[in-house]
Amino acid sequence: MSHSLPKLHNAMWPGLVGKGGDEPGAEPPISLERMLELTAAAEVNGQKFDGIDYFLFLPHTDPDASDDDLKKIADLIASHGFKVGSLVAPVWPGTVGDSAMGDDAQQAKFLSAIEKACRIARIFNDHGVREYGVIRIDSAEFGVAKWKDDKAAGTARIADTFKKAAKIAADHGERLAAEGEICWAGMHSWKDMLNLLEAVGMPETLGFQADLAHTYLYLMGYNAPEHALLKEGYSDDAFWAAYKTMTDALRPWTIDFHVAQNDGNVHGSGSHDKTGKHCPADDPNGKLDIVKCAGYWLKDAPSRGIRHICWDGCMFPNAMLEDGKTWNTILDTMIKVRDANGWDA
Repeated sequence: MSHSLPKLHNAMWPGLVGKGGDEPGAEPPISLERMLELTAAAEVNGQKFDGIDYFLFLPHTDPDASDDDLKKIADLIASHGFKVGSLVAPVWPGTVGDSAMGDDAQQAKFLSAIEKACRIARIFNDHGVREYGVIRIDSAEFGVAKWKDDKAAGTARIADTFKKAAKIAADHGERLAAEGEICWAGMHSWKDMLNLLEAVGMPETLGFQADLAHTYLYLMGYNAPEHALLKEGYSDDAFWAAYKTMTDALRPWTIDFHVAQNDGNVHGSGSHDKTGKHCPADDPNGKLDIVKCAGYWLKDAPSRGIRHICWDGCMFPNAMLEDGKTWNTILDTMIKVRDANGWDA
């Protein structure tokens, strides 16, 4: 059955994440213009992508760009018939921000990234190219080693930073979604993620972004074996029981959702090594029934303000990104997710 919602978006950051740098074999970034062209070219039975989700950093965007330059970007996106949905704040060291678990100077940098993201969101909203979506964050503390030195203190510090960030967002009429991924301290397991969300305690402003690829690794307990819900060689029955446990805990907090596939490997590229690996929608080694898994997260989605879903092809090689078949297969999968789990306005 076809539905009008959620709207179907494609992420622009796969053209950037893990690209560039001085590592041997590093691939060059793909421009925003090219990512938009590739997205716009996809079509399945007359259906096209409705919009994009967008990373607010170079080379796609200068987070300090002038209002006029940002309006030109909005015009460019709108010229393809797209809406902008969720925005990714540049919270990491080396961009605008720094660790949410760090000292006062680092925290101030993190909060500066939120301010800049909210400013850009307002310009896009006023332009009309953005009508829904959140601002995505994470702890920007790569790896769990430092956090493990004092887990309670680490989570408390991240929660303090997130509370301040959420206050900034609320003042701008925005919501923040914390992306659960095994590489980010304090967010690296389903239980630690839940503990952090509860420590912040601002569900109206700060929620969870669920990504199918990353949350699969939550089940397996990578970086937090004590919170594993599955063991290698698990049965179908064990998988779905574990999936229900995880989604029942995190779904009430979920305000943004990424459709993705995972082949069970923990390997990225460049500075994003040892993270959840996204793989093609039709990857024969994919561990997930994408449509069924999406349904666990999208149950009651309208009540949480979700109006779109996004495909995340983070760390796809450039040849895969440049192949039109990749995007048609992804779009076809997204349509199936909406047909099975969508709703109407």
